[in-house]
Amino acid sequence: MKSLPIILVATCLILASCASSSSVAIDRATHEKDINLLIDSWHRAAAEAKGDVFFAAMAEDAVYIGTDASERWTKEQFYSFAKPYFDKGKAWDFKPYDRDLHVTSQGDCAWFSELLTTWMGVCRGSGVLRKTPNGWKIEQYHLSVTVPNDIIRDFISLVDSYNMRKR
Repeated sequence: MKSLPIILVATCLILASCASSSSVAIDRATHEKDINLLIDSWHRAAAEAKGDVFFAAMAEDAVYIGTDASERWTKEQFYSFAKPYFDKGKAWDFKPYDRDLHVTSQGDCAWFSELLTTWMGVCRGSGVLRKTPNGWKIEQYHLSVTVPNDIIRDFISLVDSYNMRKR
């Protein structure tokens, strides 16, 4: 009879552990769903020239890193650059695929990489997001052009010759 309380306590601990583990999995799935929705909406907002939606997805201290070495913009700087495109009703249309998303165990930070179909060919985007009281926000996004390894030497020569002409 003395072992009954021990069995009850052990059973409660096991059940609580299972519930906690299940809760973490549900939270992670919810976070991933919310983040994917945000990133997809963000890309769609650019394609539809909805600047208010596009920039609302970014944290106030966000950084956008473009494909050119000179393109490291604060949110405000990127807004100034992009506003004329949004105002004309035509920004850019990047179609994401093959996204790899990770969320911290605390559920307050996430990072991802994705491939994009763009006018430049296949590009890679990567980013960091933070959970805020107003939902997930993009802290940093980095866009890069992919270069196949088989032609990297030709690419380097092309960039070097371009840089020499600019001097």
